[in-house]
Amino acid sequence: MAGVLLAVSFPKFGHAAFAWIALTPLLVAVHRQPMLRAASLGFVAGVVYFGATLYWITLVMVVYGDVPLAAAVLINIALVAYLALFPVIFAMVMARLTAANGARALLTAPIVWVATELGRTYLLTGFPWVLLGYSQVSVLPVAQLASVFGVFGLSALVASVSATLAFAAVLANPSPAGVRSGRVSRNAFLPLAVSLGLVAMTAIWGSLRIRQGTLLTSGEAVRVGLLQGNVAEADRWQDQKAAEVFRRYLDMSRQAVAGGASFVVWPESATPYPFGEDINATDQMRGLARRLNVPVLIGSDQIVHGGETKYYNAAFLIRPDGSEGGVYRKMHLVPFGEYVPARHLFFFMSRIVQAVSDFSAGESIEVLPVDGHKVSTSICYEIVYPNLVRQFTAAGSELLTTITNDSWFGATSAPYQHFAQASMRAIENGRFLVRAANTGISGIVDPYGRVTARSGLFEPAVIVGDARFLRESTIYARTGDLLAYGCAVLTVVLLVGAVRSSRMKYTEF
Repeated sequence: MAGVLLAVSFPKFGHAAFAWIALTPLLVAVHRQPMLRAASLGFVAGVVYFGATLYWITLVMVVYGDVPLAAAVLINIALVAYLALFPVIFAMVMARLTAANGARALLTAPIVWVATELGRTYLLTGFPWVLLGYSQVSVLPVAQLASVFGVFGLSALVASVSATLAFAAVLANPSPAGVRSGRVSRNAFLPLAVSLGLVAMTAIWGSLRIRQGTLLTSGEAVRVGLLQGNVAEADRWQDQKAAEVFRRYLDMSRQAVAGGASFVVWPESATPYPFGEDINATDQMRGLARRLNVPVLIGSDQIVHGGETKYYNAAFLIRPDGSEGGVYRKMHLVPFGEYVPARHLFFFMSRIVQAVSDFSAGESIEVLPVDGHKVSTSICYEIVYPNLVRQFTAAGSELLTTITNDSWFGATSAPYQHFAQASMRAIENGRFLVRAANTGISGIVDPYGRVTARSGLFEPAVIVGDARFLRESTIYARTGDLLAYGCAVLTVVLLVGAVRSSRMKYTEF
């Protein structure tokens, strides 16, 4: 039940309301259970949670990676099983804490849950997809908490309701696992009342923050043009269609500027011709910026020749005079998508890499100059890493852009999940976020998480809308994930305390 509730907390099939109670069944189930029993319960919850939200990975590998169906299913199962280990850790820690400290230990669940989410963000390159806090990105008054504590703070708040519900359920249970004392039973719902009060206070504060809207009047306005070419993945690699794809983006750029855009953004790997390699195509892109007299951000592969030829997934900024303003090379690559770790072991997956060789990772944060302002770009799923995007803001970025090619995902839940997670970065950093996606969803998100413009999936679109260059910093932009790291430290302290308590009880016995 916990796995199902977690899964249906996210788009496109879910609703944010389910997230608030999602962990309650698991917490009640693992209360004072043996470690092996807790591990099995956590694994079941994790498999359902991630299996239902990441089912689309099989499709990606079969359709675009040319991986046999059986192999793709096995790889997807392996990823889900790995991610399920984090709910396993959560369940085992909660079982240990409740065994040592009783029902009151259930109230520490938000701390432990956030610690496991932090681990999932960084271990083995990290995969922080569908963190619990992302479920609330469309609940704008509550989502404003991310401007203070980031998405992990939202995860903690949401988990607190589940934890206090579980506490009430255990204390009100007249079974031997519960507590029969009438005095305790009357107090069973006090933590829940406090938690709901905290949620209400957060929502009131968030509503006032949105209503005040100071970030919508500060800074300098910019009209952005976002291009969604809706190019089939196979078309970019066919010589006879590559020229047509390239012309489409040139024409859409002109259309965006005719609509008033003063800054044009192409999606990830939009051009079939790596920037700087095909002289004719590169001259046309430079000439386009000159004729339109606007800066253009272009997603393109980059090939760096030398002793060892390297390939990068990159974004180039072309100034209005046609000169190159800068290049950002994607730093956080997709395993089995942009490079194959231990290629000799996974030789059957090498066809999924869409380049002559593995992509190399960029090594530095880069902000790009746009009309005297600094702009950053996150490429594809880099946008789901909170601290990476925060580093762009710390480096002076006044506008967040993200370019992606979500055609890989097909008409699944993935594009909706990806867009929602990108929107969270706008709230965290207090910045407008503009997103250009090859097949959608493209759009503009204001610093409070409101989507002011949005395209559909698998349709050509030129979005022209207003954003602003902003310099004010949110608390989260200044402090980062201190809350999450604090939760990790507290989890260790709680575990050490539980172990010591158990040893003392055993010694006394």
